[in-house]
Amino acid sequence: MNDVHPKLSELSEWFSECPGALVAFSGGVDSSLVAWLARHFLGKEKSLAVISASSSLKLSELDGAKEFCLEHDVALKVIRTQELLNPNYFENPSNRCYFCKSTLYDDLEKLQKEYPEYWVLNGTNVDDLGDYRPGLEAANEYNVRSPLMETRLNKDGVRSLALALDLRCWDKPASPCLSSRIPYGEKVTEAKLRRIENAEEWLNSMNFSVNRVRHVGDAARIEVPQDRIQELPPLEEMKKVMRGFGFTNAEIDREGFASGKLNRALI
Repeated sequence: MNDVHPKLSELSEWFSECPGALVAFSGGVDSSLVAWLARHFLGKEKSLAVISASSSLKLSELDGAKEFCLEHDVALKVIRTQELLNPNYFENPSNRCYFCKSTLYDDLEKLQKEYPEYWVLNGTNVDDLGDYRPGLEAANEYNVRSPLMETRLNKDGVRSLALALDLRCWDKPASPCLSSRIPYGEKVTEAKLRRIENAEEWLNSMNFSVNRVRHVGDAARIEVPQDRIQELPPLEEMKKVMRGFGFTNAEIDREGFASGKLNRALI
């Protein structure tokens, strides 16, 4: 198996020192790969993927995560974090992600009491270090380990390894939490998160698998890849659909999709 990809031998050595793993699992390609690696190198009895069915996670993402674990015989535990109860989170400061991850890792630390020797792992890769990610500070505070980062895998390397292992999520588009669609300083609420989820799922149903719906004020700002903007329905039709989801208005971002666009306000 280790000859399938040049990084597998290094990862095998990394996991040889790990007594057991609680994997902070989101269903994305990074954490899915870590969950698979933990299951492969440690066995099902010493690895557990833990996903939070939080308000900021799409239901489709949760369903996809469950399917992944079933397909690959990965032990899964679903918990419910309550970050929306924390004013440091729902007030949506620029370091909101820190409070979200702190809530998650605090819950994992409590779960760790049932597995006292296990390490908590996440899916951070080398490329994440070059972006604004306050959640990394929380991971450091809770002594969370990052096998992909520690073996110097970047995003392309993650996808390459996932493809070599025949993981169907290898080319899955990034899907950060729904709260990331709300500009900093605008409150994160359950109603806003559901509007965003419904709007993005509608775009998915229209064959726009890469999309974002930013919740700006009470309006929807729609992003799809720039070279596909002309394929969107007429704007008036889009506005009608978005109003049906609870937005007051809608506009199309003519720049097109760009990950982390709201972080530009911090520069």
